[in-house]
Amino acid sequence: MARTHHVPALATAQAIDALIAGGLLPDGAGGGPAVILTLSELSQEPLHAQISRQIRTRILAHDLTDDEPLPSIRALARDQRVSVITVQRAYEDLEREGLIRSRPGKGFFVMAIPEKRKRAVALERFTTAITPIIEESRRTGLGDEQLRTVFNRVLRGNEHGGQQ
Repeated sequence: MARTHHVPALATAQAIDALIAGGLLPDGAGGGPAVILTLSELSQEPLHAQISRQIRTRILAHDLTDDEPLPSIRALARDQRVSVITVQRAYEDLEREGLIRSRPGKGFFVMAIPEKRKRAVALERFTTAITPIIEESRRTGLGDEQLRTVFNRVLRGNEHGGQQ
């Protein structure tokens, strides 16, 4: 009987977000600068991390532009049906990373980030996300050449509108 391999959903989501931010995959959500989030209470990833990951991706993918205001902590908490503390933690994470800044009395805004730094952040996040997938694939017997073949096939599929 063949063994199946389960890739952790969190690592996959992070890898996809990093590819979108790095411009290697199109952002299927589209829709401009509105902060539309897809949160799941079933995910192993904490809600505040889901929020910061999705906003980070939108910043790195240029969906949220320099100096663009973000929803207030209370408004985003209300819209996403999460606690104010959850959104506050997400915004604090993004502020620590230098992606957003707080203007006292005015709210949170996207930082002006040089393109080179955006690419470096996207590459670092992609590397962090894909490393466990590669390590697990190697443990299950896949060789580097097989991994390259799969990776290239996925990239080629993207170039042809998702067709492989």
